[in-house]
Amino acid sequence: MTMRLISAVLGLCAALAIWMLGAGSAAAQTQSWVQIEARPSLAQAEDRARTYAAQLPDVTGYRLSSGWYAIALGPYAPLVAEAQLARLRALGAIPSDSFIADGRGFGAQFWPVGGAIAPVAPPPLPEQPGVTETAFPPTGETLAEARAAERALSDQDRRDVQSALQWAGFYNSTIDGLFGAGTRRSIAAWQAAQGVEPTGVLTTAQRVALIGAFNEARESLGLQLVADGEAGIEINLPTKLVAFDGYEAPFARYAPVNDSGVQVLLISQAGDIDSLASLYEVIQTLEIVPTEGPRRLNRRSFTIEGRDDETLTYITAELADGAIKGFALVWPVADLDRRALAFGAMQSSFRSLGGGALPDTAGTPAAQRPDLISGLRVRQPVLTRSGVWADSVGTVLTAGADLAACGRVTVGEDIEARVAAVDEATGAVVLQPRMRLAPLRVARLAPVPPRLRSEIAVSGFSYGGLLGAPTMTYGTLTDIRSLEGDNRLDLLSISALPGDAGGPVLGASGDLVGLLLPAPDASARALPPDVRYAVDAQALAAFLSEAGFSSLLAPEAAPAVAPEDLVIAAADMTVLVSCWE
Repeated sequence: MTMRLISAVLGLCAALAIWMLGAGSAAAQTQSWVQIEARPSLAQAEDRARTYAAQLPDVTGYRLSSGWYAIALGPYAPLVAEAQLARLRALGAIPSDSFIADGRGFGAQFWPVGGAIAPVAPPPLPEQPGVTETAFPPTGETLAEARAAERALSDQDRRDVQSALQWAGFYNSTIDGLFGAGTRRSIAAWQAAQGVEPTGVLTTAQRVALIGAFNEARESLGLQLVADGEAGIEINLPTKLVAFDGYEAPFARYAPVNDSGVQVLLISQAGDIDSLASLYEVIQTLEIVPTEGPRRLNRRSFTIEGRDDETLTYITAELADGAIKGFALVWPVADLDRRALAFGAMQSSFRSLGGGALPDTAGTPAAQRPDLISGLRVRQPVLTRSGVWADSVGTVLTAGADLAACGRVTVGEDIEARVAAVDEATGAVVLQPRMRLAPLRVARLAPVPPRLRSEIAVSGFSYGGLLGAPTMTYGTLTDIRSLEGDNRLDLLSISALPGDAGGPVLGASGDLVGLLLPAPDASARALPPDVRYAVDAQALAAFLSEAGFSSLLAPEAAPAVAPEDLVIAAADMTVLVSCWE
């Protein structure tokens, strides 16, 4: 299901809620919300609310009595809220631990900014997969006749109705064939989503449409129980969409069939609590795991959910009997209805076949490359730069105005940062991490420029993060002006690599005499490869002051240090900067 269709369904439910609230019945007067997240700070909550509001309607936010801030959808009539919760959880559009809230703990509203959501006119009914305007022909079947037809159903027929409701995202209980209060509420919620009277009893036409769509989806998946003896796992798999592709510890890989876009990994390895935690961290670096989504690591299990515009990924694993077993399901967001069915079948059927696990040597790696883990591609940044720690809480000074166009910027070990200031004239950039840090060493800006022809050194991550530490590249200060006469830029003679850009240019004392800029655009003017520019220390001091940051300018010139001490100091103050899509 597309985000447009999700929004349409939510819009319909919102309209129904407004209509029901205005109808005057006692039940309809109660308001309910779907609470999807809570954050400890207002800034974090506003950021998450803004993200949800870009994809979903009816996003609201309230301060809780605990001091945290809740992000919710609503308000709705209770029946509509239950339909919203079930449907959106099945589609993966909201966290799996979302729940119904009655609003009694809600305090001041912080989102939308400016007040409550204004009622809107009911939108036109959206088209539903497998349900059209003619799906429920006017058979003249009364409620009493519908009840009579329901009583004639076999036990298996009733189970099929519950399974179909579960697939559609409206039922989240035991498939037992018993139509209790929970099943009745689920039927009514499904009927409300279809735009028909929510009686809680299916007419014959409605039952045929619901189960028909369910059977069609189930047939298209080819669900089969697969027992993988090597991995020690039994699970239902959508065999029309994936096929076994090989082992590469700790995974048994099932690759897409006919460009389905679906992937399955069976996770199997011997291990302990520490191994589980390590696997949890490593898996999140894979390209198949989008960065946005909830993650939870417990003592003996973990779950990871990730979603972007194209992919929804769910990963779970548990430690038992000395083995870590689990599965990963990667699914295109354009096909979320079938995902709900496949995911439910996989989750309910998953079983470990004893404590055995794939050995570490399982499979023959097709390629030994640093950008692959167990044959799966590791998420790589669009570009990497270097930077320098600018204060004791982790502010970073780097270079390259193009960083502002990155979807995400990280410093060091994948720590999220934001672009706080850009000097358009020189290309210097200030980054602020999302969390407080404690750098080993903070740079000092040299109070006076070095002598012409003196030796300088650039500390940078020349090869991105491959080496895990910065390298030192040595060169010469050619001029304290650019070739065009700009006295904010120094002219260097140095053979630096792209990853060195943004790194500190150091004099013999270890003070920062400049910040290396990216190589000039060759399409505008081709310069010799060893000609580079650096923003000089005085220009950096002025930029930091104008941007509201503390100046790093040293009070007086420092004496020269031994070369080995300069290397240590440079490594402590230099930080990796990564730009991600």
